[in-house]
Amino acid sequence: MAFVQESLGHSPAALYYLSLAQARQPRKATWQKMAELAQNHRLTGYPDTWRQRLLITFRQYYYRLLQFLLIGAVVGGLLLLMRRRNTNWGWWAFYCFYLVAVGLYLNLLAPGRAGIVTRPRAALMGGPSAGADWLSTAAAGDRLVVQDRQDIWYRVLWRGKDAYIRQHDLIMVQ
Repeated sequence: MAFVQESLGHSPAALYYLSLAQARQPRKATWQKMAELAQNHRLTGYPDTWRQRLLITFRQYYYRLLQFLLIGAVVGGLLLLMRRRNTNWGWWAFYCFYLVAVGLYLNLLAPGRAGIVTRPRAALMGGPSAGADWLSTAAAGDRLVVQDRQDIWYRVLWRGKDAYIRQHDLIMVQ
């Protein structure tokens, strides 16, 4: 679909389909294509840096490692319950520490939410209101990191600062 949309000249749609593929199966080649397409159309939010490549490598193995950690938690918990009379408190403390580490991995290192601007010249506001200060405009196809949602507004990261964009101007990449 991305190839078809790119050949039709619809770069925001092509970037959306590439983003869906990247969210499902992170690959460096897909990200490089997205960065190239964004650079050709002067769009923001697609850095092609060593940090981004490292993040893609991490995301390739995020769910596999999470499955391994959760299986380890279940097996460890079952073993501790089966031998609870012969187990000292040190093993229980280690198991609790392990569960906290799995929880931190799950919550702090989860892939971030991103959205792609769908309308040209979408307004980025300083607050979640039409009467808030106007910060800038985003081009169709810009990729924004979504931090929160308030009513019909998304709080996004724009050039290192918080900004707000209307819900109908942004399509989420899940």
